[in-house]
Amino acid sequence: MQTIIYGGDAYLTGDDIADALLAYGRALGEEVRAELVEIPVQEPDGAVVTAKFLIGPASQIVAKGMPGTGPELEDPELVERLRTLTRGVESPTGAPVEMPDDTAYELG
Repeated sequence: MQTIIYGGDAYLTGDDIADALLAYGRALGEEVRAELVEIPVQEPDGAVVTAKFLIGPASQIVAKGMPGTGPELEDPELVERLRTLTRGVESPTGAPVEMPDDTAYELG
């Protein structure tokens, strides 16, 4: 488990979730973009709730390991979605450009 420190508060979440959130935040920061991301976090009483983070170029997020905090909080679908979003920011793909069939091209 890792504790995410954000805005002066601490949020306990799973290792993979924290790593994916930080990677996405880094990618967004490089593109000077911000996004709202929801992740599961564990409350001190053990309840799992959703926390919303605004991440982007101005985000100041720290994650630190928290050994011995109980079972790992996991959300494989969220982790994969964040990884996909990160790849999309790092290597954007544009929509295909359609050209008329009678267009002449000159090679220089």
